[in-house]
Amino acid sequence: MTSSRIFSGVSSIPLPAPTAGGSSPLTMRDMLFFLRMRWAWIILTTSAFLGVAAAYVLTAQPTFVASTQLLVFPQVNGSDAQRAVEADAFLEAQLEIAKSSDVLGQTAKALDLASDPAFADKAPSLQDTAKGWLTGSLQKDAETDDPTAAAQPASLAKETQRSDRVTARLRNMVALRRIGRSTIIEVSADASSPKKAVEIADTVAEEYIRKNILMKAEAARQYSAWLEKFVIEQQRGLTEAANALATFKSNPRDQFKLAELQSAADARRTLYENTLTQFTEAKQRISFPVSDATIVSQATLPLSKARPRSGLIVAFATAVGAGAGLMLAMIRHAGDRRIVRGQRLAEAAELPFVTLLARSEKTRRGHPAYFLAAEARSGSTATYPIIPGMAELGATIAGLRRRRKVVIGIVAVNPGSGASTIACELAVQSAESGSRTLLIDAAAEKSSLSGSIAPHCSAGLVDVLDNADLIQTAALPLTPTLKFLPLGKMRGITPAIRLSSGRTQLNFNDLKKEFDAIFVDISAVSISPDANAIAPELDGVLVITWHGRTSIDDAVKVIDGMRNVGAEVLGAIINKAPPRMQS
Repeated sequence: MTSSRIFSGVSSIPLPAPTAGGSSPLTMRDMLFFLRMRWAWIILTTSAFLGVAAAYVLTAQPTFVASTQLLVFPQVNGSDAQRAVEADAFLEAQLEIAKSSDVLGQTAKALDLASDPAFADKAPSLQDTAKGWLTGSLQKDAETDDPTAAAQPASLAKETQRSDRVTARLRNMVALRRIGRSTIIEVSADASSPKKAVEIADTVAEEYIRKNILMKAEAARQYSAWLEKFVIEQQRGLTEAANALATFKSNPRDQFKLAELQSAADARRTLYENTLTQFTEAKQRISFPVSDATIVSQATLPLSKARPRSGLIVAFATAVGAGAGLMLAMIRHAGDRRIVRGQRLAEAAELPFVTLLARSEKTRRGHPAYFLAAEARSGSTATYPIIPGMAELGATIAGLRRRRKVVIGIVAVNPGSGASTIACELAVQSAESGSRTLLIDAAAEKSSLSGSIAPHCSAGLVDVLDNADLIQTAALPLTPTLKFLPLGKMRGITPAIRLSSGRTQLNFNDLKKEFDAIFVDISAVSISPDANAIAPELDGVLVITWHGRTSIDDAVKVIDGMRNVGAEVLGAIINKAPPRMQS
């Protein structure tokens, strides 16, 4: 097959030859066509996502974040490498202590958060619920199975549950992290108001320091208790050693034994004094405990909200919406079997050419038939508005006629596709070029051509089939070079079926001697089988489809059906395309 061409408005679009895989490479033109056809899907989906994002941004409660910084003094010894490792472990332990339920519970108690309805009674967010379910479900089951909890009074259990809920909510609001490799810990708290965020951050830091002091005091108390027992034991041992030395000195018999007892007494005395010193220091640490951390920077009022991040949310919604819209548009585009592009129809049906004709408001009310009727009454040759893309189609048909394609049928896949209008346009263009042209109405359904051009005709195609001599009176002269043969009054069998039998007075070969071009308007295939009957009698057939309504499967089925009966399909026309498709 030679290279095919598609005619669309002002320029023709070459059809690439099919590749070995049966598909054409994706080009920039294809992508622009896709965007032009499916832009509404992308815009609507993106707008929907932006609407949801805007609703969330406008309705979500703003969250403010305040931060307090603590400087921690790791109590480690050893080499530099050992101190670094121990310092990391020490800081990790302090982070866990700061996030403990004791610190958060004391923070909630200090700020009286359990009595704050805006805090305690507020429903947890979806994120908090999910986090609590993932991390606290096992703990909740353990508490449920605890018999002591079940034995508690209802009021106490309710108060405990409320306190636990406040602590859990506070844990979701507080974040602690180590800044780099330093010994500084940052305590961040988020709340619905700047003041509340500052209070929570500072209080958590203070309660952590208090917890650290209490832990050191408790450790010193336990160490002191152990040292007290050890001092008593050392004091008893020192007394025994001193008594043994004094007894031996009163009656010395062996100088070596005396030296041994003296050395043991001195060792006991030294150990006792060291233990007593440590005991005294432990007592001091109980009375004056020193924290391992100190506040270096208290929280300040945040100047702007931290969440929701309006710009980030809008940008994310735009990106996701555009991506989802593009995906939906691609799915719709891939599954859309409607005819919207000539190249696809030309490749599917293997047609020499496919032409796009744009919808024209000028010809909607001014149907060509009305202009023809006006010309027939006035005898003028006024030029009426031509459908966009019709000039290219007329030039193509003129080229086909030079190859003796004289009798051309115009048939639509679906009714309402504008086959009659196109037949009129082609006939008028042919007549205006100087060719003797005959327009035949062979559409069996209610014909717009006969009804508008010759509504009161007494003879027509039906009568000419029985008597060929009536062609001279039945064919109405519309212009000096254009005649119109109306349908006439139907009597059972359609004219197309009768022509296919070959037993009629009308012969196309005889008409070719008088006319240079003959255009036959045929009923739509979906409502009548006339096309398959009369198509083999014609020199060629033009198939009319409706842009955006006719299925490409239906069009290919019609074209294959006419080819099976021996008809020659010259090409196809996609009618009523949007004007933008002509660009």
